[in-house]
Amino acid sequence: MENQKYLSELHKEHIEWRNQLNFVKDEIKTYKNRLSDVVSKNSKTEVLALAEHFQNQFIRHDEVIDTLLHDINEEEHKIVLMAKDNNVATDHRKADENEKLVDRMQIFDKIYKGLKNEYLEYLTKVM
Repeated sequence: MENQKYLSELHKEHIEWRNQLNFVKDEIKTYKNRLSDVVSKNSKTEVLALAEHFQNQFIRHDEVIDTLLHDINEEEHKIVLMAKDNNVATDHRKADENEKLVDRMQIFDKIYKGLKNEYLEYLTKVM
């Protein structure tokens, strides 16, 4: 069953998601730079293998972020069309929330937090 929310609530949620994803994208840039420092100062096979693992994970997360941002923008476009279609009392209009997108955001958040914790533990060991 679809969850209905006011258009303004959906819009706010999309803004929050975009901000969160852009923050993570910036955080990943920082992590990649730190990873380059680690690689340049270490030659141990174990350290380099894990560095490659994290590099691959960061690349994959960047791809997922780009896809999520694209899909959020598509949802936002639907809201704009609904508002244009009937712009009377848009604050009181409801629409179905894209539950698949909500689930994807929650899964991304959970996976990213796990990766971040794993990466920070790795940095603690190699620095």
